[in-house]
Amino acid sequence: MPRRSKWMHLVAGVVAGVTLGVFLKLCLRTSSRTSIEACPDAAKLYVAPDPLSIIDLRTGETIYNSNRTLVFVGVMTAEQYLTTRARAVFDTWAQDLPGRIAFFSSEVSRAPGLPLIPLRSVDDSYPPQKKSFLMLLYMYEHYGERFEWFMRADDDVYVRGDKLGEFLRSVDSRKPQFIGQAGRGTSSERDALALDYNENFCMGGPGVLISRETLRRVAPHVKYCLKHLYTTHEDVELGRCVAKFAGVSCTWSYDMQTILHHNGSGAAAYTGRLKKREVHRAITLHPVKDHRQMYRLHTYFKNLHIQDLREQSLDLHRDISSSVRKLGVATDEVANFVLPGDVPLFPVKIGEPGYLGNNKILGAPIDFNRYKPDTVEDIVPFDFISKSIYSVSHSNPKRRIETPMKEALDDVIREVMEIINAPSRQRGRVIDFNELLYGYTRLQPLHGADHVLDLLLRYRRYRGRKLTAAVRRHAYLQQSFTGTDIRELPMGEPPPVEEPEILEQLDLNGKNYQNDYEDFDDPQGQNSFLDISKLNVREAFENSLLKIQSNLPKVLKWSDDEYEYPIYDRRIHFVLPLLGRFEVFNRFMKNYEDIVLKSDEAVSLIVVLYLDSKSPLDYSNSESLVNHYRDVYGKDIKIVQMGSTTFSRGAALTEGIKQCSSDNLVFFIDVDMMFNHVTLRRIRINTVKYHQVYLPIVFSEYNPEVVYGDDYNKFKDETLVMNTDLGKYVESEDGATKSDRELANLKYSKVINDDFGYFRQYGFGILSIYKCDFDRVGGFDLNIKGWGLEDVQLFETLIKSNLTVYRIADETLVHIFHSVDCDKKLEKSQFLMCLGTKASTYGSEKHMTYYMLNHPEVLWPQEEKGAS
Repeated sequence: MPRRSKWMHLVAGVVAGVTLGVFLKLCLRTSSRTSIEACPDAAKLYVAPDPLSIIDLRTGETIYNSNRTLVFVGVMTAEQYLTTRARAVFDTWAQDLPGRIAFFSSEVSRAPGLPLIPLRSVDDSYPPQKKSFLMLLYMYEHYGERFEWFMRADDDVYVRGDKLGEFLRSVDSRKPQFIGQAGRGTSSERDALALDYNENFCMGGPGVLISRETLRRVAPHVKYCLKHLYTTHEDVELGRCVAKFAGVSCTWSYDMQTILHHNGSGAAAYTGRLKKREVHRAITLHPVKDHRQMYRLHTYFKNLHIQDLREQSLDLHRDISSSVRKLGVATDEVANFVLPGDVPLFPVKIGEPGYLGNNKILGAPIDFNRYKPDTVEDIVPFDFISKSIYSVSHSNPKRRIETPMKEALDDVIREVMEIINAPSRQRGRVIDFNELLYGYTRLQPLHGADHVLDLLLRYRRYRGRKLTAAVRRHAYLQQSFTGTDIRELPMGEPPPVEEPEILEQLDLNGKNYQNDYEDFDDPQGQNSFLDISKLNVREAFENSLLKIQSNLPKVLKWSDDEYEYPIYDRRIHFVLPLLGRFEVFNRFMKNYEDIVLKSDEAVSLIVVLYLDSKSPLDYSNSESLVNHYRDVYGKDIKIVQMGSTTFSRGAALTEGIKQCSSDNLVFFIDVDMMFNHVTLRRIRINTVKYHQVYLPIVFSEYNPEVVYGDDYNKFKDETLVMNTDLGKYVESEDGATKSDRELANLKYSKVINDDFGYFRQYGFGILSIYKCDFDRVGGFDLNIKGWGLEDVQLFETLIKSNLTVYRIADETLVHIFHSVDCDKKLEKSQFLMCLGTKASTYGSEKHMTYYMLNHPEVLWPQEEKGAS
């Protein structure tokens, strides 16, 4: 009896142990975070949705009646990448597929909003062999007869849907096809892969394409292939399985390296310049490790698609223009031309949605003689391009090819080669660009750019008798300018959601953040326009008008002026750093008085005042001047007294902006600047809170002694004639007397001419920004002392932020000339920048040319006696 009891206890213990083991195996799994955790309740209660509803496929939708059943893409991902890589894929290229997409991950993975298929008994361990094979099995069982092609992809690959569709439609899916970038492994691991001499595999990274017939042959044997794995490489085992049961190997094609492109740079792949031939020719791009680069790639390819559509639109416009000319229709009558049957040729007129553009401009034929100059001076000459660029219209007739010109030529040549190679597959040849031998180019501002290029190409024929030869081709090209489009700026839009201070304002119930204006369509708490039961007709009408006006975005509200919007009444806070220079400050305040104080403009001034040890009286004089204007006009002009603190422009502007609130519009200005009413208007228009900063390119005057000096403007024996037009300051063109506002604008305007100054393209000190945006980007680097560099640093920071930096040449902002003194104690980079500014503000190249010709001793100084 004791012996039987002992065996019974042993059997009971074994049964209990097995039961406990099975329980632990089912309910304890290794998560993607490499820790053991219990099965969540959601996983136990999870009910898999219908496979068709996951990918939004209708029951009756097949390859014979739908345009979105060409290809099904299965993307292998992991739980840790669902919110990053997988979401980026779904938001970008997945939307352009000529088919459907689904993401395959471990059994415990969940991702609301994504077409996710958690594979049973699959985890996120690497290598994902089981995940890959069971994904193919799932494809076959649920979608095998509904798609022509099936694609196995990783979550770090970008797929161009339009090019993929074009490629797949050229291949017969009824035959067993196994398409990818073929490989046999490295020489060191070739024996370990256990491949025969004639076997290969499709490398999984850039993507693998499988025809419906191949999937039909392979899928029933997936479990066999999983039980007979020779290596840990998922793509090698898939290739072995396809070869065994489908009887096909991966395509041996050199082109697969191009169209299914793998970049060997690792994490740095596709993070740099995208204007490359391999990027433009590829169908898939791998790897894109940073999911943010996926959005960048998508934006780039969308822009290319827009260019293609624009080019097609131009071709159609040219065809229309050519046709109506054959019919004898005058150019001015094309827009209103009516076809037989009372069908208008252009039914949508300008200003209406769907307007197709001005056919007179867009339909202009491609012709180098499109622009016909009236005088010899109007002729636009060609520049000659070889190793250098030669120009008759430039002060430096021979110079290196500038970067913008080089990039423009690269773009043109790349597009030309794409056009040439478009029929390459049908003709069995490829033509590659080798070298630009020479060319001619010119820019006609009203019509476009003309190019004549002599190209050295390499012709390679790979079908039939193979041939490689060098050929030369002349390309006559014209890039046409199209009509001007007007885009409304997002005035008054709410701030970006990702900002932490904005996220704190979000409601716990998930409500959206509050806009600066109420929702125009929100009926809550408002009377209906036609709710006449409580109001009479007049009251209802007036109530609705007030409601409409109060709920319009700020940019659309009208004011009492004829056409001015209240946006032009926004208060601007000028921040002015000042170190000594009382006389110049006096000139600035006179400008400020005429433009702001006398006309009661919504502008405030904050002067950040430093004590200059070289002229200490300027400190007190500046204070007295500010107090004078306060007493006369009663306006608030603040002074931030910095005393004898070491001057730093970045620190001064930072102290000044501290006087402003978060929503204030701030304008950084220098004491040497001159402005008028138009300047204020542009500041208010071009600075958009949370979205855009305004960084104008100011006009910088040359040295007046050079501009008006005889040595700099004429040869010694010539007479200098200066043209003046004093009448413009008194009367308008129609003879009417100008208003005070117009006269003030003219008073503080300068002649914008290459002889008088230049637009300081590389100056970034004058800036208009909202204080909240200034704080978001971190402000100035306060470690920078002395002259310059702080504005360059802030400009680079703004460029890298999510703010748009708007730059434009502003002729109303004029930097009055003053001599520049460069302190040798400055940092080397600051000192060199200072010297460059000093040289550029001295005079124009024309002035320097006259001076050198009038003073040959400067060009060819006489050698001193006794010098060797």
